[in-house]
Amino acid sequence: MIHLVFAMLTYDRAAMISQINVNSTILWKATSYERFHGQPMGAAKSMCGVDMPSYLSDLSEKIERGEIHVNTNALRAEDLPESFDATANPAWAACSSLIGDIRDQSACGCCWAFGAAEAASDRMCIATGGKVVVPLSAQDMCFCGSRSGCSGGFPTTAWALIEAHGLVTGGQNNGIGPYGKDGFCSAFSLPHCHHYGNSTDPYPAEGSSACPRVTKSPQCPTQCDAGAKAPHADFASDKYSYKGRLEHYPTETALMSTIMTSGPVETAFQVYADFENYASGIYHKTSRHSLGGHAVKMVGWGVEGGVKYWKVANSWNPFWGEKGYFRIVRGQNECNIETGAVASASDVKWTGPGI
Repeated sequence: MIHLVFAMLTYDRAAMISQINVNSTILWKATSYERFHGQPMGAAKSMCGVDMPSYLSDLSEKIERGEIHVNTNALRAEDLPESFDATANPAWAACSSLIGDIRDQSACGCCWAFGAAEAASDRMCIATGGKVVVPLSAQDMCFCGSRSGCSGGFPTTAWALIEAHGLVTGGQNNGIGPYGKDGFCSAFSLPHCHHYGNSTDPYPAEGSSACPRVTKSPQCPTQCDAGAKAPHADFASDKYSYKGRLEHYPTETALMSTIMTSGPVETAFQVYADFENYASGIYHKTSRHSLGGHAVKMVGWGVEGGVKYWKVANSWNPFWGEKGYFRIVRGQNECNIETGAVASASDVKWTGPGI
């Protein structure tokens, strides 16, 4: 039996990395990132924008009030493949560039906004049969969907905003990403940063003059960017929203079923200090030092060496981890990653330009 939790007793970064990499019971590899030279453990805390206890309480209350539907529907075990990756599903080829777009939340704790904008973009594209392939704006979500912005928010709040007010379109800062400067309404205004990624990461380090810590969130945009083009040039009319249920998926098989049939979901998990040094492999916590909660997009699953895992898209640019993704143990609610998953139901009605 694989020993999945190895409690590190040191907060010395070099010692922790060494202990992880020499321990054969640990399923992932750690590395020393230039970003953390001279930094104490916990330097990634500002990126963790979800208060997990409060979020899970909010989720539970909304389920009790009937605002969120608990979807327990699951395909039969024999109908669920050993592995699935939404980014490579032939049936969703028209949406593949969108699903595989790894974004960058900059030095801002609005992971909750990115996870929602990304998963909603994917689900809308899939629901429309690839007719509407547009990235929904993290700028609109982060700075219009919460008074806190970079200081944090909840996935539940983010999805409620999409339903109630919609999101405009918007790609990554400075046209980086698969869509470049394609004339969408509101691109993310904060710069790309070096997020603990490998040495080839070309972006400036968090905290540097080119990627400063965000002390005050930008204002909620009310107009499209100067380079926006029709039909995405008018902020008031470039809104995509859905009508229908927001769902929570309480079991491993329910999560697998909805990802395979309807697309990626947003979830959140408890981040521990060792996650800062994740390089590759199947993550499980080896540290007791919690940094807070982080929202992400779950895109698939698999099995390696007999160990089941989830494949998860992070928002720390594609140079981090496994080309922007990480894998984490599946079926054991590792770091609470299976507890807080939400997404729009498969039968919601999407509205917006081109639909």
